[in-house]
Amino acid sequence: MAAPSASAPLLRSHPHRGSLFPSSPRHRPAAASLLGFPPRRPASSRRFPYTACAHVMAMAVQKLFPNSKVTIGPWIENGFYYDFDMEPLTDKDLKKIKKEMDRIIRQNLPLVREEVSREEAQKRIEALNEPYKLEILESIKEEPITIYHIGEEWWDLCAGPHVESTGKINRKAVELESVAGAYWRGDEKNQMLQRIYGTAWENEDQLKAYINFKEEAKRRDHRRLGQDLDLFSIQDDAGGGLVFWHPKGAIIRHILEDSWKQIHLQHGYDLLYTPHVAKGDLWKISGHIDFYKENMYNQMDVEDEMYQLRPMNCPYHILVYKRKLHSYRDFPIRVAELGTVYRYELSGSLHGLFRVRGFTQDDAHIFCLEDQIKDEIRGVLDLTEKILGQFGFRYYEINLSTRPEKSVGTDDIWEKATIALKNALDDKGWEYKVDEGGGAFYGPKIDLKIEDALGRKWQCSTVQVDFNLPERFDITYVDSNSEKKRPIMIHRAILGSLERFFGVLIEHYAGDFPLWLAPTQARILPVTDNELQYCNEVASELKSRGLRVEVCHGERLPKLIRNAETQKVPLMAVAGRKEVQARTLTIRSRHNGEIGTMPVDEFITRLQLAVANKSSL
Repeated sequence: MAAPSASAPLLRSHPHRGSLFPSSPRHRPAAASLLGFPPRRPASSRRFPYTACAHVMAMAVQKLFPNSKVTIGPWIENGFYYDFDMEPLTDKDLKKIKKEMDRIIRQNLPLVREEVSREEAQKRIEALNEPYKLEILESIKEEPITIYHIGEEWWDLCAGPHVESTGKINRKAVELESVAGAYWRGDEKNQMLQRIYGTAWENEDQLKAYINFKEEAKRRDHRRLGQDLDLFSIQDDAGGGLVFWHPKGAIIRHILEDSWKQIHLQHGYDLLYTPHVAKGDLWKISGHIDFYKENMYNQMDVEDEMYQLRPMNCPYHILVYKRKLHSYRDFPIRVAELGTVYRYELSGSLHGLFRVRGFTQDDAHIFCLEDQIKDEIRGVLDLTEKILGQFGFRYYEINLSTRPEKSVGTDDIWEKATIALKNALDDKGWEYKVDEGGGAFYGPKIDLKIEDALGRKWQCSTVQVDFNLPERFDITYVDSNSEKKRPIMIHRAILGSLERFFGVLIEHYAGDFPLWLAPTQARILPVTDNELQYCNEVASELKSRGLRVEVCHGERLPKLIRNAETQKVPLMAVAGRKEVQARTLTIRSRHNGEIGTMPVDEFITRLQLAVANKSSL
C-alpha cells in the first residue's frame, strides 16, 4: 500500500501524547478506563521512576550474577526493560532479583548525575570489562557523556533524568513481569541476551489495576480465542506466519469483505483483482528492490525470467492506470483491492495475526489533480469513519506527518499537499497532532489509530500522498491545453490488513462478536430428539433467508445452552413439544436472558431487522 521506504467523530485533544477523544456525549474523560486502569502520568514525569527502576534492577542483577554484562535498559509504555548477557533466567530468579531490588530501594541510595569526557567514560567501561557499554558509547554523539551512579556501588551510561534517590521508588508498586530472549541490536546474528521486563507505579492500587488490565488483555488474547472458538490457525506443517481461516473465521472475513466492497462501490471506487507475482523488473522500477529488499522474498526463476512475490499492491494499480491515455476530465480515478501481499519476517517477530508473512491489505489508490487533493482526502476520512464506526470504534488518535529532510518532489507540491491534508482534517472537524518531519520521503500522510475496549491504540488507517511512484512509472494525463501532466497519487488503507484487523476485533470484542458479525447467529436447540426434525426444518428456513444458524442436539438442554454460551453464540432458539405444536420458538439471548416465545416468522423478521441495523435482538 505504501511506497517503498514506508515501513473519526468530532475530536478534541487530550494532553497525553496527542490522543484524541470525541467532544460529544460519548466523550471519555482523560482518566477513564473500562477496567479501572490508572490514568497515565505525563510523559515528563512518567519516565523518571521507570529509568530509576531499570537501573536498580540492573544493579540487583549484577550483584546476584557478577558475570552478567549489561546492555541497554530503556523505559517503555507502562514500564521498562534491561538486556543482559548472561545465562538463561527463570521465574525463580526474577523473585530473587526483585528481593534484591527491594533491599536497594530501602537503602535510599542517591542517584547522582556525573558528566565525563568520552575518554574518561571509555576508560571506566574498559575497567569494568563491559563490551556492550563500549558499543553504546560509540553510538552516543553528544558531549559530554553523562553517567548516573546509584550510591557508590554501581553506574551506567544514561541521559537521565532520575528521581533523587532509590527511596523515592515505591517498592510495593514495582513488579518484574517476565523474562525473554532478545538479540543484541535486534540482529539474529548477534548474541542472544536475557531481557527482563518490569513495571513501576506510584502506588499499589495503580499496580493492582495494571495487573487486572494485563489479566483482561490475556483473557482477550486473539491467539487463545482463535483456538477456543475455532476461528483460525497457523499450521507448523505449512510454515510460520501463514494464516488458515477456519469456517467460522472465514465467514466473518466474508462479511468484512462483502461490506468493504459494497461501501467502496457506493463511494465511487472501482474494484480490482491483480496477480500475486510479477516480473522482478517491475519492483526495480518501483524502487522496492532498492528500498525494501530485506522485507521481500527471494525471486523465482520462471522460464529464465525472474519473478517476485508482491510485497505491495501499488505498482499493479499503476499498471492498470497506464493501460490507456487519460484526460483531466477522467479524474478522480479511484481503484480498490483486497490484495494479498507477502513480507519476509523473521520467525522471532511473528505474533499471531498481528505479525504474519502473508496478509490481505484493504488497499486503494486515488489518482487526482492537485486541486482535488483536499476533497479526496476528506472523502477518505468520511469513508474511514463510516467503516470503522460499524465495529464500534469511536475514539481515535490522529497524526499528520510532514516533509522529512530527505524527500522527493518540489517545495510547491509538498506545501500544497500538506495544506490539503490539514484543510481536510479541519473541514472534517478533527483535531490532530503534527509530526514535523515524520512523513515518508515521497509525501505527507495522515495516520489514524483506533482505541479498543481496553483503551489500547492500534494503527490501522493511513492516507499518504505520493510524488515518487508517479515519477518512477512516468504516469501522465492530458490537461485542458493538450499538454501532458503528472497526476497526484494517494495511497490509502482503512482496516490496514484483514488479518491484523481481525485480530484486533477478536480482542476488542473478547471473541463475543455482535449479532451481525457473529459466525453463528443462533443455535436451534431441541429439548429432546423428538423435536429434531422440526428444528432442522426451521434451520433450513432461516438459512434460506440468509441467516447463520445451526442445530445442536445429543445433550441435555442445560448442557446445550452452556455450550452455546461458551462458544459465544448470541441467540439460542429452544424447541420443545409445545413449540412444535404451535410452530414457535422460545428465544434466549446470551446477554439478555429469556426474550420469550414467538412464531418462527416473527423470529426471522426480528433477526433480519437486528442484523440490518447492526443491533441486538
